[in-house]
Amino acid sequence: MHGTSILEEADRLMTVCNSCRYCEGLCAVFPAMEMRRAFSDGDLNYLANLCHGCGACYTDCQFSPPHEFNVNVPRTLAIARAESYAAYAWPRAFSGLFARNGLVISIITALSVAAFIFGFAAFNDREVLVGIHTGPGAFYKLMPHDAMAALFGAAFLYALIALAMGVRAFWRDIGEPVGGLADAGSLWQAIKDAGQLRYLDGGGVGCFNADERPNDLRKIFHHFTFYGFALCFAATCVATLYHYLLAREAPYPWWDLPVVLGTLGGIGLLVGPAGLFTEKWKRDPALVDTQRAGMDTAFIAMLFLTGLTGIALVLWRDTAAMGPLLALHLGVVFSLFVTMPYGKFVHGIYRYVALVRYAQERQQM
Repeated sequence: MHGTSILEEADRLMTVCNSCRYCEGLCAVFPAMEMRRAFSDGDLNYLANLCHGCGACYTDCQFSPPHEFNVNVPRTLAIARAESYAAYAWPRAFSGLFARNGLVISIITALSVAAFIFGFAAFNDREVLVGIHTGPGAFYKLMPHDAMAALFGAAFLYALIALAMGVRAFWRDIGEPVGGLADAGSLWQAIKDAGQLRYLDGGGVGCFNADERPNDLRKIFHHFTFYGFALCFAATCVATLYHYLLAREAPYPWWDLPVVLGTLGGIGLLVGPAGLFTEKWKRDPALVDTQRAGMDTAFIAMLFLTGLTGIALVLWRDTAAMGPLLALHLGVVFSLFVTMPYGKFVHGIYRYVALVRYAQERQQM
């Protein structure tokens, strides 16, 4: 017996697929499945997070609906994957909080933080909100650097701890000691597989979306999103080094490295999430977990708003709009941080961990 009904269904499907094995060349899920004769809850959650949702196995399967076997691996694993986010969330009191109302909660959080920053500035000097501030240190007219660093440092630290605790629980549940995550060869192989989105290609033909004609659009937009986020994070890291090591205060000239990285990352976060949302809208409902669409929408929307408010801030930072735009951008970023461990963001973390486990299994073959 399994802990949930969807894991019972996933067990049934994996048993059928293990007997057929027609799809073993499509992605990592089926070779990993073939290494097992029975499936624990941890095994099924591992396979669910190893799945990239390309849809190829649904299209290729001779037992997919309307066949009486009703084999729908992409949708079943998508539901199991979403339930695993709640199962491993830390603290457990927040598990499942964003499954249905993720977008509403994220936006309320962002606006609340923006309002707090507005109030903080107004309490000190109302003219700051509508004044024109230029040159080094202009951003800190709205909120002192130390206060800003403390607020966002605490939010980021909390997100890191919550994510680490979730990964620890996931790794243990799939039957691995925590020390196994330190295997350098498996970590590097998983980085390559994740960075290339190796298993989001339907076995080489592309991803299936609205019909049986595969394409690489989802893969391309995932790349824009991931590398856009990575560039924005790199911009923040470089700016932090500038501030503490070189005593240079933001904002920086448009040609300086933090601005260049942040601008390129912001463009990626506009193109990628917009494309992903468009492709999600066109996807065959038979392939996706429609009941948790809110979680996906919230994640995509918050990434898009991060890019949008960041680009707007770069364009209008030398005008009276700087104060409101900075407060809004910081609110969106704060919301993204604190909701990371409970929303769709964790799919990238757990999928990477699953790829590490798969790399280890391949080494042991």
